[in-house]
Amino acid sequence: MIFIHLFTEFFKIGAFSFGGGMPMLPLIFQSVSNFGLMSSQDFADLVALSQVTPGPIAVNAATFVGYNYAGIPGALVATTGVCLPAFVIMMLVMKFLDKFKSSRVIEGALSGIRPVTIGLIGAAGAFVADSVLVKGELFSQQLFTGFAGYINIVPCAIFVATLVLAGKFKMSPILVCIIMGVTGALLCG
Repeated sequence: MIFIHLFTEFFKIGAFSFGGGMPMLPLIFQSVSNFGLMSSQDFADLVALSQVTPGPIAVNAATFVGYNYAGIPGALVATTGVCLPAFVIMMLVMKFLDKFKSSRVIEGALSGIRPVTIGLIGAAGAFVADSVLVKGELFSQQLFTGFAGYINIVPCAIFVATLVLAGKFKMSPILVCIIMGVTGALLCG
């Protein structure tokens, strides 16, 4: 039963998420929190590990959740579940590529899906921010009660430094991860 549950949840995530791994993160978070598979802090760890390990974020996240829930067989089942829809869809798209290229309906649908992808990436950022950058209450509650005493200073400083190093100075994401990992180990460990 555990394996059917893992496969079904990750199959749905793989089938109904567009735009890569980051937009899948809110669906993964919702799925794992609804079934009590991990806390918001565990999810923040999942996002961090998915970012710094080789491979697609969604596959890494599915593997992580599956492993935590049911060991190596769970990791295999969850990973298969999240990958199978994309594999099937790509096989169908390749078969009918010429028809899809000129379809106004498909182009219109993709025009509607692109902004959704940006919104889902933003939602993933909000989920992670709740457990990493802010202490105590949920971020949405703090909008009304104020932030005094609720901000985690070091993680916020690491966040801002990452934006500056990666965004402004175009530093390699690998180097940024190493620098900020060492900084976190020294200041938060």
